This record gives sequence, structure tokens and C-alpha cells, in this order.
Amino acid sequence: MKLLPILAAVFIAVVLQATLARYMVGGRWVFDLVVVGVVFAALQQGAVAGMLAGTIGGLLQDSLSGGILGVAGLTKTITGYVTGGLGTRFVVVKPYARAVIVAGATLVNRAMTIGLDGILHQGWPAVSSVAILGETAANAVAGLAVFWAAAALPGVLARGRFRRRSSWSRRQW
Repeated sequence: MKLLPILAAVFIAVVLQATLARYMVGGRWVFDLVVVGVVFAALQQGAVAGMLAGTIGGLLQDSLSGGILGVAGLTKTITGYVTGGLGTRFVVVKPYARAVIVAGATLVNRAMTIGLDGILHQGWPAVSSVAILGETAANAVAGLAVFWAAAALPGVLARGRFRRRSSWSRRQW
């Protein structure tokens, strides 16, 4: 398990969530990019990496949101562990299939969050199914973009290295 890619994925997701949330919370689109980062780390590195990414990302999100500290940490830890476990058992390579996993993880994460909020506040919060489906769709699109970029990046870097070499060093048979 490589720690730097996990921390980078979670840090980028938390920074994007904190930056974009102030523009989108009052509008119609709601998203949770930390779930996308956790699922990315879990599918790339495995269950333990997903659990670590979920813990770090959820606690950072809790500390920045001002809510009860630990709710998002717990739900994202469980989401990362389960997603990483499924990713090691079922080899999913295509970006669109991984986007479907992001959508499922978003639904499960939101259900756990609503359940924990209901238990802690001793009353069920008002839940909008349209908002949940919108969040799921936004996260799936973001996940598709992230997984597509991760799949395309090695090829782009290799082509860049090939172009930088001089014509004398290229082997032409």
C-alpha cells in the first residue's frame, strides 16, 4: 500500500469539496467529492487503503463542516472498506463501471449518514429523494471523470516522454 497516492486523493477531494461547496450548496446541485476520493483510493489500493482514506477524508470533512465530529468519518470509513473489498474481489477496470460503484457508494454513504443523524438527534431528518439522486448522479459523473483521467494519464505521460527524446535517440528499425 502506497500512502502518498491515498493522501493525495483524499487531500484533493477535500480541497475541491471545500472550495466548490460554497458555490453549490445554495443551488440545485449537491455533491460529495470526498466519497469519490475515498472510492478512488479504495479501488486503486484495496480495502485497507479505502478505510484509511475514508477515516482521514471523513474526519477532515467533519472538522471543516462544523457538524458532529465523527459521523462522516465513520460512514466514509465503512464505505471505503466495503468498496475496497468489493474492488479486490471483483476486478473492475472500465471507468464507467467504476462510476457505477461510486454511485452505489454514494447511496450507501448517504443512507448511513441519514441513519446516524436520526439516531444522534433522536428524530429523522427531512430527506429529499430528488436531492439524493442528484448527489448520486453528480458523484457518478465526477467519478467517471476521475477514473477516465487516471486511466488516460499513463499513456499521455508516455507519449510526452517519447516526444521529448531527440530523433537520434529513437530506435527506428
